[in-house]
Amino acid sequence: MAHCVIPAAEEILDREFRVHDNGFVRLVDYLGGDERIVQAARVSYGEGTKSFRQDKGLINYLLRNEHTSPFEQVILSFHVKIPIFVARQWVRHRTAHLNEISGRYSVLKDEFYLPAAADIAVQSKDNKQGRETEAVDPATRNEVIRLLEQGQRSAYESYSKLLDLDIARELARINLPVSTYTEMYWQMDLHNLFHFLKLRMDPHAQKEIRDYAETIFDLTKRVCPIACDAFEDYVAGAINFSRKELAALQDRLAGREVALTGKALERFNAKLEGRKIVS
Repeated sequence: MAHCVIPAAEEILDREFRVHDNGFVRLVDYLGGDERIVQAARVSYGEGTKSFRQDKGLINYLLRNEHTSPFEQVILSFHVKIPIFVARQWVRHRTAHLNEISGRYSVLKDEFYLPAAADIAVQSKDNKQGRETEAVDPATRNEVIRLLEQGQRSAYESYSKLLDLDIARELARINLPVSTYTEMYWQMDLHNLFHFLKLRMDPHAQKEIRDYAETIFDLTKRVCPIACDAFEDYVAGAINFSRKELAALQDRLAGREVALTGKALERFNAKLEGRKIVS
């Protein structure tokens, strides 16, 4: 099977899709698509792409049963512009190939991320790494934005003065905040991209990286619409039960008393309601 050309992907290739105030995601290249997945899966007995229905059934089967290697045959490359604090979460996914702009070589732009007023909230009481869902009052929101802007402006002024003094760029940059925008080219195969998306589109992921993940997923659907449908059905929209939770589910369906108590019971009931408790 020759190089896959996917018209829906070609339409959006190299276009900027804005995220937040100054960020974006661009799909710059792709290798393979749904047809490549089914071709890789069928190579053992020499058959290529069949009908849409048969291909969809095979891809669903592969993802449902965690046969991952055919999905590794599809590769997507993105150009992303993101705040540094988002990039620090992003690069924890070590199965990617990436190249990031360097502040040792380049003068960084006067561009910083500011959260939307509706996204400013207090620390969550239950989740040590998250925020509450409700925004704070308008006066507090305005003060937060003022303080963030003040710090960003002051940091960039100092950075610019250091550059004017001909101080090395690698030193001049060190006081810039993590809200500074950076850029990188980021390449990942579809199997590992689905893992990235599962974690970063989860409602408990930080909103800022979730916004980028959702944009990336929208672009990925242009390349592999069948595989992305399967991902939504069997990964993103699925819930896993532990051995004890499965036994409790069987008891609940049979009308028997559930043996779980305390936090274990709370987590079990949350799963039945399609929620997840981070604790």
